[in-house]
Amino acid sequence: MRGRALVLALLAIGLGLGAAAWWLRPVASRVTVDAVGDRVQTVPRGRLPAFAATGDVATLYRFAAEHPEWLSWMPCTCGCGAIGHGSNRACYVKSETAAEVTFTSHAAT
Repeated sequence: MRGRALVLALLAIGLGLGAAAWWLRPVASRVTVDAVGDRVQTVPRGRLPAFAATGDVATLYRFAAEHPEWLSWMPCTCGCGAIGHGSNRACYVKSETAAEVTFTSHAAT
């Protein structure tokens, strides 16, 4: 009887922790428009924004997010340096933290 109570208590704790993790998980923000007219969305790391979720565009955005060492040194050729882009990667990633990435639609347009 005592063993069964311990198992039930551990199960309840596990379910409670799982529910808390689900409730506190990072979620995607809604798509907004920034000052230069690009769509912007913040999503949990590993996910893609709504405006770049399928096809070749998704492949490019995934590469930009996962391989900053390739695009961070590459200058952009579309003239977006005037809006503050210091590299080609800035056309994809506006900002990031360890948990989230804020994408810009600049490269998708």
